[in-house]
Amino acid sequence: MAFPYSIMVGSAMAAGYAEPDYEVVDYQIYCLDDEVRDRQTNNALLLRGPKPKILEKEAYFVCIGAAQTFGRFCEKPFPTILQEKLGIETLNLGRGGAGPSFFLGDNESLLHYINGARFAIVQIMSGRSEGNSLFDCKGLGHYTRLTDGALIGCDEAFRELIEKEDQNYVKQIVTETRQNWIDSYAKLLNSIHVPKILFWFAERKPQYNERYSDVYGLFGEFPQLVNFDMVKAIRKYSDDYVECMSRRGRPHLLYDRFTGKRTTVSDSWGGKWTENWYYPSPGMHEDAATALAAVCKKFLAPIY
Repeated sequence: MAFPYSIMVGSAMAAGYAEPDYEVVDYQIYCLDDEVRDRQTNNALLLRGPKPKILEKEAYFVCIGAAQTFGRFCEKPFPTILQEKLGIETLNLGRGGAGPSFFLGDNESLLHYINGARFAIVQIMSGRSEGNSLFDCKGLGHYTRLTDGALIGCDEAFRELIEKEDQNYVKQIVTETRQNWIDSYAKLLNSIHVPKILFWFAERKPQYNERYSDVYGLFGEFPQLVNFDMVKAIRKYSDDYVECMSRRGRPHLLYDRFTGKRTTVSDSWGGKWTENWYYPSPGMHEDAATALAAVCKKFLAPIY
């Protein structure tokens, strides 16, 4: 099936998901505001729909995060499920590959929408989407190597580091990356003036046993590189904290929404997907919404 040209416009990861996944889910990609920029492309930031019908002050809540907030492969991600549970519009700011620094920078227009919300849910995002003294990063999962300006994926960058450098040096870069992540979260959360719910949404608990033998042992499961101490360091900048650890419904089989038959999705960064084994499944999104609902209602209480 031909992919609609209107959705193909733009190179943000939101639109990047939309094209290969179109036969599985229609993400209803839209542009919120030409003044809200994507730090990677410097084009208008493209978001997952449905587009909120109203964006009057305190008439919606906002969800900030990565692909887990965006809801790849899922018809109803947790922001949409919460919208139905709470009876208030949501603005889904999920961006595939994002870390906290993606939402920073001189983007007052984005903060205008965030601070116009009733409350904000801020997902705990990956640590590998943060830069360090070796690699510049615009808050996404790939780097610019500072020594030669070469573009390099985060996995490849840390794999080379592990293979070529001694463990103490690798630990130094990891520590630096983690501190930058903490600093970025502190800056992001302090720039949000509405109530903030910090949200851990993953298969694992925050603490994990890292190994320096290979990149996957170092990163751990999503959110890669993030451990208990990092979460503890940023919790004080939020008004509440919610955890959801779930594996329900995984692997999640992919079906063509037009034919109802099993299908395969091909993309340029993840290969071929006959089933979703990485992103949260529909069941996991339901668990996330259930975990968040009571806290969200607390911040809605004055208008009930």
